[in-house]
Amino acid sequence: MLNFIFKPFNEMTDEDYQLVGFKSGLEIHQLLLTEKKLFCRCPAGKYNFEYNAEILRHMRPTLSELGEYDGTALMEFKTKKDIVYRINRESVCTYEMDDTPPFLINEQALDIALETAMLFNSNIVDELHIARKQYLDGSIPTGFQRTAIFSLNGEIPYKDRKISIIQQSIEEDSCREVSDIGHTRIYITDRLGMPLIETVTGPDMKTPREVAEVARICARVVRSTNKVRRGMGAAREDVNVSVEGGTRVEIKGVPKISTIPLLTYNEAKRQWNLLRLREELKDRGITPETFKAESADVTTLLKRPHYLPLKTAIYDGQRVMCVNLHGFKDLLHWETQTDTYFSKEISDRVRVIACLTTLPNIVHSDSKSDTLTSAEWALIKKHMNANESDTLVLVWGSEMDTDTAVKEITIRAKEATIGIPSETRQALDDGTNGFERILPGADRMYPDTDLPPKQITAERLEKIKKQLPEPIWERENWYRELKIPPDTIEELSIHPLAAVFKEAVEKMKIDPVLAAVVTIQWTKKLKKAGYDISLITDYMMREIFECYSSGIISREGIYLALKKSVELGKFYAELLPKPLTRSELKSIIKREKAYLNDMPLYDKSNYNKLLTGRVMDAVRGRIEFEKISQILDEHDKEAKNGK
Repeated sequence: MLNFIFKPFNEMTDEDYQLVGFKSGLEIHQLLLTEKKLFCRCPAGKYNFEYNAEILRHMRPTLSELGEYDGTALMEFKTKKDIVYRINRESVCTYEMDDTPPFLINEQALDIALETAMLFNSNIVDELHIARKQYLDGSIPTGFQRTAIFSLNGEIPYKDRKISIIQQSIEEDSCREVSDIGHTRIYITDRLGMPLIETVTGPDMKTPREVAEVARICARVVRSTNKVRRGMGAAREDVNVSVEGGTRVEIKGVPKISTIPLLTYNEAKRQWNLLRLREELKDRGITPETFKAESADVTTLLKRPHYLPLKTAIYDGQRVMCVNLHGFKDLLHWETQTDTYFSKEISDRVRVIACLTTLPNIVHSDSKSDTLTSAEWALIKKHMNANESDTLVLVWGSEMDTDTAVKEITIRAKEATIGIPSETRQALDDGTNGFERILPGADRMYPDTDLPPKQITAERLEKIKKQLPEPIWERENWYRELKIPPDTIEELSIHPLAAVFKEAVEKMKIDPVLAAVVTIQWTKKLKKAGYDISLITDYMMREIFECYSSGIISREGIYLALKKSVELGKFYAELLPKPLTRSELKSIIKREKAYLNDMPLYDKSNYNKLLTGRVMDAVRGRIEFEKISQILDEHDKEAKNGK
């Protein structure tokens, strides 16, 4: 089965993904639109890179109750990072720094979370229990995140099947990373503690495009509440991917749904090619039991290296270490992802764990590019007692960092004989991914004794249910029946004015196409013109539709009324264009005709077009164009009959 070779992304078929056993699930994080944070009373949504103070912390592993260390904790400890938190007093308090106990959970955030659970048709828990989830990368100063599962076993329709929603949790957001260079990682804390929900799907998606499509549906479900934050970083997807014979690998923090297909394709390709690499090693007689590697200091051998990064490192007094991977000839040039090779798996570990962040941070004898001269490689091979079947890897840096790097190079090479390590990986701009950290253990959550359980009452759920919007798939089916413009359907289904649109069509009997165009396209037109369309309220739009339905304003008058209302920040009926009587219109036509009759026209055939344009400018928004044409025709007939 491993004989299958991945085709280019655009050539892969559904049958190809079925052959490799592609499976994927989502963990979707969505910030909630609340005034306060989740467990303190600091304001939410105050983003600011300015800071008043910095706090320095170091992470260290501790034994669990079972006398074990978490793999992620050990990995982070190896990095010997200085974790710096930049704090702005307007958005952070002592709670976020773990110096004050938590407040009770934010009730506004919990109501929004429960509303989304109903939209996913999930089973809501009777009692909410707050837990602590270990966060060992430093992105939360306490080392843990407060979280609580509030619903289970939901579903959404997709194609001809259902996608399972395994669970939803309400939890605190982490810090935003500013930089991660060498042994220093810097965070800004403005997002820390803001409430979000995590929605976890089953591994039900069978192709990369399905993953993106389901992600869009889930995102639109929660956005249909109009109680979640929008914009870059407000919604983030973690994508879990595996292939037959592989393991679950998590791609963290995907900011754009449009990037998911290529990212998941490349991760599936990476896992498949790593499985093929394991088989190649096995064919060479290299197994976890027979794997061999040695290392040595080769700094003195490279007095004047040809390769510039090495030349610079030696000039700066750094140490150069060599690792001999027995039997790995040409395997560091084994393709894993698109235009990406196994050497990057090793380079990533060195970058993240040994903190050798300046690239390139390794060079190897399988390289096809110009690095060391053949004479330099020959000298190192002799020193390492390497033969033609071996691969040499050079790494440079301080003594402490190169000691760590040598260990990580050896560990990652040996892991290739086992298969695919369980990791979280970082989404990269080119659609590939890179190592981020070891996947945390399953026992990373434990009860939080600082907060009591919270009962979810039937009365609370009934109150939320009364204000629940229709599911987006029901809205969209209705819109298709109404035959509104296809490019407005998805956006209208999650639009803040969707309920007003429904009222305009069902109660006011306004043409659905016009109502959809006004709600979506005309508001966009105002935004493009520089108007703040967030000022358009349900009441404002409802009153304008009512005026149109009653004949007080024309179709064009809707846009003028919207524009005037946004300018003033409020709807004023007295400022609407006044309806035009037939006698007033006839008087205007007579006036405009007299004006044109006094003008010298070089082309008399344009007379009617000029007259219509001038009349429309004079009565804009006060009468429909069809009525203007009708009365113009009547006026012409009367003129011909001498009336």
